[in-house]
Amino acid sequence: MRIRVGKLLLLLLLGGLIAVGCRPERRADLVILNGPEIETLDPQVLTGQADGRVSGALFEGLTRFDPVTGRGVPGWAERWDISPDGRTYTFHLRTNAVFSTGEPITADDFVWSWRHAVDPATAADYSGFFFYVKGGRELVTGASTNLATLGIRALDPRTVVVELENPAPFFIDLCAMRIMAVVPRWTIEKYGDQWVRADPLPCSGAFQLRSWRPNDRIRVEKNPRYWDAASVRSERVDFLSGDSPTTALNLLLTGEVDVLIERNLIPLELNDVLLKRPDFHTFSYLGTYFIRFNVTRKPFDDVRVRKAISLVLDKRRIVERITRLGERPASAVTPPGTGGYQPPPGLGDNASSATNAVEYAAARAINIAEAQRLLAEAGFPGGKGFPTFTYMFNAGGGGGSRTHEQIGVEFQAMLREHLGLQMELRPVEWKTYLSEMSLLNYDVIRGSWIGDYQDPTTFLDCFLADSGNNRTGWRNPQYDALMARAAATSDSTKRFDLLRQAETLLTRDEVPVIPVYNYTGLYAFDTNRVGGISANLTDEHPVWAMFRKR
Repeated sequence: MRIRVGKLLLLLLLGGLIAVGCRPERRADLVILNGPEIETLDPQVLTGQADGRVSGALFEGLTRFDPVTGRGVPGWAERWDISPDGRTYTFHLRTNAVFSTGEPITADDFVWSWRHAVDPATAADYSGFFFYVKGGRELVTGASTNLATLGIRALDPRTVVVELENPAPFFIDLCAMRIMAVVPRWTIEKYGDQWVRADPLPCSGAFQLRSWRPNDRIRVEKNPRYWDAASVRSERVDFLSGDSPTTALNLLLTGEVDVLIERNLIPLELNDVLLKRPDFHTFSYLGTYFIRFNVTRKPFDDVRVRKAISLVLDKRRIVERITRLGERPASAVTPPGTGGYQPPPGLGDNASSATNAVEYAAARAINIAEAQRLLAEAGFPGGKGFPTFTYMFNAGGGGGSRTHEQIGVEFQAMLREHLGLQMELRPVEWKTYLSEMSLLNYDVIRGSWIGDYQDPTTFLDCFLADSGNNRTGWRNPQYDALMARAAATSDSTKRFDLLRQAETLLTRDEVPVIPVYNYTGLYAFDTNRVGGISANLTDEHPVWAMFRKR
């Protein structure tokens, strides 16, 4: 096996030498293989991680992510004051706050940017983050159209005051999110949805846009007007697009790429040997792989059907045979320990918690029997009369996309063997996957979520009825009420108890999603050549901190 893997690596290396060829542009100081071609640079409407990495280099808000902890630290706000009740934040902007094109960044620019983000016309999937801001929920959901009611105001050109609905201990982290970045009002008003194509593009981040060649690369250059330009050690950074793990490994091994930060671009079949290399690094972070049901479609509107399908999914088999990076089978959407929170037991959790093979087999038998009973009770004994349905996942050149396919194949076999169900696999390209999921144009679809901040609400808020990230069609007033009560509770013990009740509804009682496993992070770079990258729980690696060592 070692010989085969060694030969494969050699072939990949030789293939890379042929494929790379000569490049017309001068090499950037740092080259990052970013993943699939991005959809947009607009920080307010983006949804993908690849988009967020580039946009996060170009736009910044009141706070920014610390590269070591992944927590929010001062950005354009150099400091802030918090009222005794935790509901009012007063941010003090830096005196040197300007866009890359020289225009000043004022408190009014933040007010306009946040109002634009919550405007339904902007169609921002992450606008639910503003539910914590006074008046945000009403504006996002269309219950109010008066943008002036959003709880943000300019006290003077250098002072921003934000009022929250309830205390939110993670609000400083939230302010570092892309959607809360300050954006150029005059450019957006002039160009509308195409404003990110403006030349020059006014940027508020550590970098400014130099060029964007679709399906090739995005080049950014250091923003000399950035408040912390002295800490930015890379003059030019290239973000390469691509979804082929073979090409990704080629580029890394030949030195054409410095950082391979998209886990989906790691060749799955080489996991065992790559993990032994010093330039491949694993780490723990807040992320969960799960499966979504479209509960607006029959027969998935029946909770008994959803529970039956969930109970036959062998999560341990998936992490041991397919992913093989030390992932843990997930019983809940929220990873254990998120902000000190411990999620409740999930449906079929008796199998995940089994300590030996005998216990595991017994637990699986119980779960399968219960699944068959539920399916029969729903009117489909042995799968009879159950319509053929599809399982959608994003496909690509391999790596993580190959993982999605292999999980789909295993899932398909489990449903056929234990429930007599016929599920067809529907691989689609990345942009189609995102679009179809948002439009609820699917039966069952693979999903995932990476925690944006270190609190369980970063996962649980996604499944509120009015969240743009719900994407299941599931609406549960009891769930929403529990989440609202938790938001209004300052006592952490009582708050976590309410969140556990809500998550029990989500993953054990109603099951619009099936938690599969908690992620293990994986990225590749040579620590002798690249610095400024640290493992953290939110998987945030700001580009301003990265550099290639001389």
